[in-house]
Amino acid sequence: MAKVSKATKKFQSKHLKHTLDHRRKLKDHSKKIKGRRGNKSEEQKRDEALTKDEQKMAKSAKENVFKDMSVEDFFAGGFEVPKAEKKQKKPKKSEASDSEESSSDEEVGDVENDIKQLEQNDPEFYKYLQNNDKELLDFKASNPLDAMSDDDNEEEGSEDENDDANESKRGPKSTANDEKVEVDLKLVKNWKKELDSKFSIGLVRNIISSFKAAVNVNKEDLVDTYKFAVIDEKAFHELMFLALRSLPEAIQKKYPYKTVKGVRTIPSNSSVNKLSSDMKSHAGSLITLLSDITNTETAALVLHSIDQILPYFLSHRRILKELIKSVTEVWASATVVETQIAAFAFLNNASREFKKSLLDIVLKATYSTFVKNCRKTNIRTMPLLNFQKNSAAELFGIDSTLGYQTGFEYIRQLAIHLRNTISATTKKTAKTDPATAYKIVYNWQFCHSLDFWSRVLSTHCNLADNKAAGSQLKQLIYPLVQVTLGVIRLIPTAQFFPLRFYLIRSLLRLSQNTGVFIPIYPLLAEILTSTALNKNPKKKSTLPAFDFDHNIKCNEGYLSTKVYQDGIGEQFIELLSEFYVLYCKSVSFPELTTPAVISLRRYVKSSKNGKFNKQILDLVAKLNQNSEFVASHRAKVDFGPTNRAEVARFLNDVSWNKTPLGSYVAIQREVKEERARILKESLQEEEAAQSGNKKKTMGCDEVSEHSEADEDIEMSDSADE
Repeated sequence: MAKVSKATKKFQSKHLKHTLDHRRKLKDHSKKIKGRRGNKSEEQKRDEALTKDEQKMAKSAKENVFKDMSVEDFFAGGFEVPKAEKKQKKPKKSEASDSEESSSDEEVGDVENDIKQLEQNDPEFYKYLQNNDKELLDFKASNPLDAMSDDDNEEEGSEDENDDANESKRGPKSTANDEKVEVDLKLVKNWKKELDSKFSIGLVRNIISSFKAAVNVNKEDLVDTYKFAVIDEKAFHELMFLALRSLPEAIQKKYPYKTVKGVRTIPSNSSVNKLSSDMKSHAGSLITLLSDITNTETAALVLHSIDQILPYFLSHRRILKELIKSVTEVWASATVVETQIAAFAFLNNASREFKKSLLDIVLKATYSTFVKNCRKTNIRTMPLLNFQKNSAAELFGIDSTLGYQTGFEYIRQLAIHLRNTISATTKKTAKTDPATAYKIVYNWQFCHSLDFWSRVLSTHCNLADNKAAGSQLKQLIYPLVQVTLGVIRLIPTAQFFPLRFYLIRSLLRLSQNTGVFIPIYPLLAEILTSTALNKNPKKKSTLPAFDFDHNIKCNEGYLSTKVYQDGIGEQFIELLSEFYVLYCKSVSFPELTTPAVISLRRYVKSSKNGKFNKQILDLVAKLNQNSEFVASHRAKVDFGPTNRAEVARFLNDVSWNKTPLGSYVAIQREVKEERARILKESLQEEEAAQSGNKKKTMGCDEVSEHSEADEDIEMSDSADE
């Protein structure tokens, strides 16, 4: 038999007898009216046909049914609601309530019509009722359940009366008509003591309810709906530690987890099921708290608390998605690296432990959240974005099969965007404006996405990792390279050379780690034919050097300037040397560099840019020296090109920076790192100066306020005189 709820018990004790008496009188009255009109029911006709003895026997049989049981005892057992058939759809709450209200309104209308007809057809009986039972005639449309308080409905799923009594001892309850319960420091400390000594579901609910009121204290539309109010600051901080630290520890102590193959699972019993429903309510508070995190300490405390009670959320997929989404928002939007590290540690540990339940959600949430938050890219946000890329790339190696499926889906989306852009720029009948179609692809979000997948494949398809040999992620290398090449060649103008350089670095990283040969030189050779390098600059400007590392588009102010021209030349030399240094120990290096050396010498003969020509000749000299170095060692071997094993071991005992080209590139990298360090220090000094100016302005404002107050005092004194 189903468990009797408190609402049912209250209805039985206060309203049941009156309702049954009321209905009985109405039923007798309707029978009398129908009998006088001659409209007798079939049951009445059968009863009249019976003899007096049969009537007595029937009456005694009806009485024997409830002879040993009163009406109160019968209803005390509760009601068993029959289950609906599977094919029938359950009505929504709003529809059910509407149908119940309409049916009750119809019944009330019928009773009122019967009373009006009674006054007309039988005035004597109506007068008798007025004198003896006026309450029956003063019938009003009322629902006995409306008199109940909201708290009774909220506590229908609570424990038995003994637990309710204990709950009243631990913390006062308030109904809709009572005043709010103010949570002070004393009450929180009492809860903490009883949590350690007398653990109960009722106490957990009080802590969860007060914690929910505390985290939503700034939401005026929700404050009035809670029965607890947290006003004291000390009580607020103590309640935070109670709900985030003490409560999870007490739950694990009362209901220890079962660990199966390194995965925590909650025990299956009725008490844990009730606790699981309360944890659902607690999840909303945790999500709200995650959105208001301002420092690393708070983030670590909240994330650790979530990790301790995470098994209770695994069966609620909607709550789990919202929870992971909130954590990824902290990971993507935090301005402090330590906070990002704390959020990533939670995502990484949870994904590895609950791989079947969480990994798919985490992979999609991290990628989509990263793409949304990388729209704003500059010299200050780039380190945080790079950390997000590298950390999220680690997650895709937990399960290579699932990582391949997710990566294929998103790389395919990038390819579809590129195809639509190409079709829009080549066909006049396209829906997208050809003049702005390129913006779908030429933006930071698209470029960061390509760079992110380059880091994913570089990490998990690395030649140095033996586990990467059979990874399914290798199948994504070819489509990613093709999409990246298509984006680079979409608009080959000088304005978008920074985007070209950014994506070439992404391809270089992919080629270096995976060992896949990607033809980079043709992408760089196209720059040599640009007017940005061949023509003399028209504009003379004192602009600072253009930042190619943190921009993908050059503004009009830099175009046709000497500063931008020199910057393009430096990027060309750097990227070309970085490409060939990947193969500085390869047995085929002389043949690989021959086309580049020939074309570069031809360019120098026709070019009038003296500074750039000198840089090219220096690079060509290093390429020739490295070719001679490889050729000298190649002349000593006794194997042919078909012997792949020996070819792979060629010059393994020589470090790359000991080769002529390698030493040249190593010096270039040191110079670049030094520039980046100086730039970072200047930014830090600039930020410190800005913060100091803010403090000074705040201090000046305070001084002015005090001086104004002193003037007011002097004015008041003079007025008194």
